[in-house]
Amino acid sequence: MASATPPVEPAIAVPQPTKGKKPPYPFYLGGLAATIAASITHPLDLTKVRLQASGEKRMIESMRKTVRTAGVRGLFDGISGTWLRQMSYSLCRFWAYDESKKILGAGPDSPPWVLATAGVMAGSIAGVVGNPGEVVMVRLQGDFAKPPEKRFNYKHCFDAVYRIVREEGASSLMRGVGPNVIRSVLMNASQLASYDFFKSQLLKTNYFQDNAVCHFTASFAAGTVATTVCSPADVLKSRIMNASGPGSSSTFNAIRASLANEGPMFVFKGWVPSWTRLQPTTILIFLTLEQLRRIVDWQRGTL
Repeated sequence: MASATPPVEPAIAVPQPTKGKKPPYPFYLGGLAATIAASITHPLDLTKVRLQASGEKRMIESMRKTVRTAGVRGLFDGISGTWLRQMSYSLCRFWAYDESKKILGAGPDSPPWVLATAGVMAGSIAGVVGNPGEVVMVRLQGDFAKPPEKRFNYKHCFDAVYRIVREEGASSLMRGVGPNVIRSVLMNASQLASYDFFKSQLLKTNYFQDNAVCHFTASFAAGTVATTVCSPADVLKSRIMNASGPGSSSTFNAIRASLANEGPMFVFKGWVPSWTRLQPTTILIFLTLEQLRRIVDWQRGTL
């Protein structure tokens, strides 16, 4: 008698990972990456602001003067203002840029003008949100470049916010918001958009993969573009925010006085220290951001 054939068990379907878009990264990653980068490059940013505000011309000499008068620690004057600025302005701009790309349907192969439009949208929002942090940062960094009788002598960023509101009114925290928004728009349309563009173009070649070499190259190019595009608004922003007194917040007055005293090339004053500061900052921001994203992917199991 033939043995009965045992029933065949139905195959259990093993769920396969779906290939789709990754879930969005935490909104604060951009601000955290920018804070880390700005902390490392703070001495260069401090020197740039003092050159733009005081009219000095030599970056190295300015740094030596700071060390002579305040020691090495003086190169980190106002770092609490830098942290406040990055965790308001930079956090907002990276978040708004990602959201703007979603609205526009932008992807890796999008043309530069679409990415730049997303940068303009992000910069318009972040420039307003981050303006109080900008005012505090510029004043803290520029204080020791002034004569003692003209210094603000803020203890830290929170003391600066409190005293500005108490002594000058809350509206003073929006001093220079016009040039700051313009600079923010230019920065995001040039730095963020050009990084995405250069990265996508590099990945289309046979020489680059999605790794640190590609990220470094794309961010180097983005830093040079951003420095040149943003220099005029950056100079005006620093001069207006660092000023005080009636009529000192007028963008027109600042332009007229600077043109009369220094000529039209004043808008590129401090370009070299700006490039020297922005280049490593841009590289550090994107290298750090890409690594933070990899950590998130590793935690999610999507690496």
